[in-house]
Amino acid sequence: MMMPPEEESPHGDRDGGLVLLHGPKSGSTRKGCDPFAQTQRSKLQHRRARINQQINKEMRMRAGAENLFRATSNHKVKETVALELSYVNSNLQLLKEELEELNSSMDVYQNDSESISVPMIPLGLKETKELDLLVPLKDFISEHYGEEGVLFEKEIKEFMELRQAMRTPSRNEAGLELLMEYYNQLYFLDSRFFPPTKTLGVFFHWYDSLTGVPSHQRALAFEKGSVLFNLGALHTQIGARQDRASLPGLNQAIDAFQKAAGAFNYLKENFSNAPSLDMSVASLTMLVRLMVAQVQECVFEKMTLLRAQNNFLARLQLAQEAARVEDVYSLVHQTMSQPHVKDYVPFSWTTMVHVKSEHFKALSHYFAAVALCDCPAPSDAELLEQEKAFLQFHITMPEGPSLRVLLQDPEERRKLGKAHLKKAIMKHEEAMRIHGLCKILRKMDILQEVLSFAHKRSLSKYSEIDHEEDFFETGEAPDIHPKTHQKPEIKSPNFSQVKVTDLFHRLGPLSVFSAKNKWYPARRVHLVRGENGFGFTLRGDSPVLIAGVIPGGCAAEAGLKEGDYIISVNGKDCKWSKHAEVVQLLKSTGKEGVDIGVITLQGSECPKAVDRKAAAMSSGSGMLKSNKENSRKSLMNSKSASTLLVWSKKSKRSKKSTYSGVPFTAVGDNEAMY
Repeated sequence: MMMPPEEESPHGDRDGGLVLLHGPKSGSTRKGCDPFAQTQRSKLQHRRARINQQINKEMRMRAGAENLFRATSNHKVKETVALELSYVNSNLQLLKEELEELNSSMDVYQNDSESISVPMIPLGLKETKELDLLVPLKDFISEHYGEEGVLFEKEIKEFMELRQAMRTPSRNEAGLELLMEYYNQLYFLDSRFFPPTKTLGVFFHWYDSLTGVPSHQRALAFEKGSVLFNLGALHTQIGARQDRASLPGLNQAIDAFQKAAGAFNYLKENFSNAPSLDMSVASLTMLVRLMVAQVQECVFEKMTLLRAQNNFLARLQLAQEAARVEDVYSLVHQTMSQPHVKDYVPFSWTTMVHVKSEHFKALSHYFAAVALCDCPAPSDAELLEQEKAFLQFHITMPEGPSLRVLLQDPEERRKLGKAHLKKAIMKHEEAMRIHGLCKILRKMDILQEVLSFAHKRSLSKYSEIDHEEDFFETGEAPDIHPKTHQKPEIKSPNFSQVKVTDLFHRLGPLSVFSAKNKWYPARRVHLVRGENGFGFTLRGDSPVLIAGVIPGGCAAEAGLKEGDYIISVNGKDCKWSKHAEVVQLLKSTGKEGVDIGVITLQGSECPKAVDRKAAAMSSGSGMLKSNKENSRKSLMNSKSASTLLVWSKKSKRSKKSTYSGVPFTAVGDNEAMY
């Protein structure tokens, strides 16, 4: 599971985890696409948004009509409502068909290269409604954090602008980074504003990618999951647009589809009970398998580029690669044919996958035939290697002579090659038949061209090796054992690669100032340094913790308690301050004293522990307990954090200095007394 983004003080960087943007004032510089730009892809997305809104309207009308139908006992009203329902259902069916046609517009996402390659299946992005978080977040800041919500309007608006930009990501690396940045900001939003026992009161609305059916939830997990889905969908679009006639283009397509598979797989494993079908386990399983199949297809195309030499073993490998592609597309087709997925996935997708399965099976037999018929019989030196490769080539051994005789006899090779070609032609024709059943695919000229070219090539090769004097009946060629030289890799999203900063860092470190923690109202305490100092020990940073209070000392009389966090000194905000910075502020106070702002976390009070601590400090035995909440941020490596300080004009620190009879060992390693 991916780790959440790390929190960081606005004063510095951190090497590990997410690298933060410098300067919280700068905000995100990433922008979405111009929503008014009239590109083919944007027009498609605008049509999708319009259809989604119409589907939403029709579904609300249907829900109202169904409620009225159930509630009324008037037969005339029932007849009218039933007629209205049939009209609404008819409209919904038409809208669903229109959306399916949009989801089948694969050609829009393909590359503009003149080379002919089989189209890939991309996904359209999920659409979402605008979201106004200004009032809910301001109210939460006032109620939970005790701060003026109006002071955080800039941060809230910046977050909303980021969400708006995320709705229209560009189809490149910048678009991916935009989605990733928003996803990482949701981690901070979740920690700051979504307590475990209460909702923020806002709904996140998203439309199903394939059906357009709207869904909404208060849970931020739905927002996160939908953004992850769009991350995977954008990877599919980037993969589909690559020029797969070149090696760099193929490598980029492989990488994109592997990352798409990783995004969908991560979504499937980490988010459950999604309200929309496109994010159900069955749908995500299908999408992961589809992406893996498209990776495998790219691997085959890569092999055809790399294996330019026409030797026997290279062609056997191509045949096995094609068989592997057929194998994975068959699995995708089975997944798409399952009851929970069949009525949901566009018919053009199911047909395309079925066509590819038959097409690559035909190619596997074609390359097997070419290897047998076009390559010369092996020499004695080559025989052993070819025999070994051919032994694992077929799923079942072909009938006829022994393997050695088969490889060395040109006539036997021709007979088996002819059988493979016969099967290839049958599978090509089956692929073309299935292709012809889908109206949408029939409009796709490039697919028709690819299928037709492959079919003609197999027919031509068959005519070339077919002899008039052949009186033997062509046998049944066994299927080819699938094998790949590059297994697809499911690449999970790498959230740590994108630079983010917590937009609401001014609220304080998340270790204390989060939605899950509650604290009593902030108190302002005035301290005047006594003869022996203030009488408390400090530990940690961001924020600094009061680790112990000396009974009878200035701090105790002023009302400071063990476990209080210092949030300000003389009006200066100290939530993010380091230990040394707070110490310096306290040291700089004069006779007039110092005002310290503190908070106490609810549930952190422990009177018995305080009593024990006081006893330990007065008797000189025992060690101060570490504070679990603050120890993660503690960086007390300097001498100032581990030495005993006595602030007094009358006394100077010595090697054996003590405080009110308290030996040095009473102070923890990362604490200092003041």
